[in-house]
Amino acid sequence: MMLNQNPVSLLQKFFPAMVSGLLLSLCFPNTEWTFLAFFALIPWLVSINSLTLKETFYSGFSMGMAHYLTLIYWIVPTVHVYGKLHIVLASATLILLCCYLALYPAVFVFLMNKLPKENHLTPLWGAFLWTGLEYLRTYAFTGFPWGALGYSQFSNHLLIQIADFSGVYGVSFILIFINYSFALTWRVYKKKLSKNCLLSLLYSTLVLIAVIYYGQHQIGTILTEIKTAPSALVSVVQGNIKQDDKWSNEFKNKTIDKYIQLSSTLSLKKPDLIIWPETALPFYYTYDRKLSNLVDQSVRDLKTNFLIGSPAFELNPESKSNQIKFFNRAFMLNRFSIVTGTYDKTHLVPFGEYVPFGEYLTFLGKITAHAGNFSSGDKQFAPLAFNDTNYEVEHKTGVLICFEILFPAISANFVKNGAGMLTTMTNDAWFGFTSAARQHFAIAVFRAIENRRSVARAANTGISGFIDPVGKVFNPTDLFTDQVITRKISMLNRISFYTRYGDLFAMSCIVAFCLVFVVKGIRKKV
Repeated sequence: MMLNQNPVSLLQKFFPAMVSGLLLSLCFPNTEWTFLAFFALIPWLVSINSLTLKETFYSGFSMGMAHYLTLIYWIVPTVHVYGKLHIVLASATLILLCCYLALYPAVFVFLMNKLPKENHLTPLWGAFLWTGLEYLRTYAFTGFPWGALGYSQFSNHLLIQIADFSGVYGVSFILIFINYSFALTWRVYKKKLSKNCLLSLLYSTLVLIAVIYYGQHQIGTILTEIKTAPSALVSVVQGNIKQDDKWSNEFKNKTIDKYIQLSSTLSLKKPDLIIWPETALPFYYTYDRKLSNLVDQSVRDLKTNFLIGSPAFELNPESKSNQIKFFNRAFMLNRFSIVTGTYDKTHLVPFGEYVPFGEYLTFLGKITAHAGNFSSGDKQFAPLAFNDTNYEVEHKTGVLICFEILFPAISANFVKNGAGMLTTMTNDAWFGFTSAARQHFAIAVFRAIENRRSVARAANTGISGFIDPVGKVFNPTDLFTDQVITRKISMLNRISFYTRYGDLFAMSCIVAFCLVFVVKGIRKKV
C-alpha cells in the first residue's frame, strides 16, 4: 500500500511532479517566465514512467496541487476579506477547488499510462488528451478554465496566432507536444530505447516551426487589414473605487462625481465611445432618478456615446408573486442619454453572483453584498450599436462582463452576430495587488486573436487597456490608480475559422484520443 511507504520514498516519487507544478505557475503573471512552459512538465513526465498506475495518478494529482495552489492562491484573500469567510474556511475553499482542478492532470497521466508501449507518436496522443481535458474543464460544472496552459503564452505573439484556428487549446496542444517529446527523448537517451522515439522530437520541432511561420504570416496579413479598416476612437475610464466603499450609501455620490469628473477630461478628445467598468454605478440606473439624472447630464454634456455597467432589476412575469429578478447589466447610451441597448451578463460567477441550488443551500451566501441573486441574461449575444460622433458610421461591440472573458464561445457569438470590436467590463478590486488581475487581463488577449477583433478593457481598479486583433496590448493601466485612456481601434469584419466553427479543434482532439484507445487497446499495468 502506498500509504505504508516511507515518507522520504513518497517524496522522491512525487517531487518531480511538484517541481513541474511550481515551474508551470512561474509561466503565468506576475512572473511571466513564459519560456518555461516549453520545459516545465519534463521532470514530471520523465518520472511517471517508473511509477505504478496508482502512483501515476497520485503523481498527476501532486503536480496539479502544486500548480494550482500557487497559481490561484488569491482566492483566499478574496473570499476572506470580501466574502467575510474565516481564514480557515477561505483556505479550505482554495484547497477544495485545487483538488478538483488537480484531477485533470491526474486523469491525464493515468490514461496515458494505460496506453500501449511508448513510441514516437505518444507525445501526439498526450497532446490530444491534454487538449481534450482542458476543453472539458472549460465547461464542466459551469466551467473554470482559469490557468489553461495556453494562456501562459499571452505575450508570445508569433506562437499564439494559431488561436484564430484552434482557440487557446491549440497553444496548449503545442506546449504539451513539445514537453512530452523532450521527456520521451530523455528516456531514450537514459535507457537506450528505440531510436524511433527520437522522431517525436523531430515532429514537434517541425510543428513548432510551422506554427511560428503561420503566426508571422497572420500578423502581417492582419496588420495590413487594420490600416484600411474602419476605426472608432474609444476611451476607458478607470474610476478606482475601493471595494469596501463601492456599495456604501454614503459613497454613492462621490463615486458618481468621480466618474463624471474623469470623463469630463475627454471633452476635447471627442471619443466615439466612453466606457465605464462593470457595475460602475452603485445604484439601479433608470430607477433611481436623482442619481440617474446626474449621469444623463454628463452624457449630454460630452455629446457622445457611453457604455456603462450597473445592477438592474425587473419583475419576473413568469412568477405569480411578481418575484424580482436582478441582473448585472451594461447600458449603451447615445449622446442624448437615451438607452439604445442593454446586455445582461449570462455566465454568472457561482457564489459571487448567485448561489447554486440556493433553495437548498440556504446557509451559504454570496461574496457580493448588494441586491439578490443575479439572473442570467437571454443568451442572444446581440452586440450593442453606437454611432461615431458625426453620426455617419455605426459600430457594434460585443460586451463581456468580468468572468465571461474566460469563455471563448461568448466572444465568438458576439462576433458572428456582427460585433466589430469586443468590450470587457470588470471589477477586479476583489483581487487586490495579487497576480489575479494580470492573469485575468492575459486571457483577453486570446479573445482578440481568436476572433480577430480589437478589445477594450475597462476595469474598476485596473488593469484597463486595449488589445489589437493580433494580441498586442496598448495603454495598460496600473493597478489602483485613477486613469483615463483613449485609443483609435480598428473594426475588422473578417470571420476567423475559430469564430465560425468554434471548438472544432478541441473536440477533434477528444475524438482522436478515443480512437487511439479503440485501435491500440489498453495496457494492463498495476
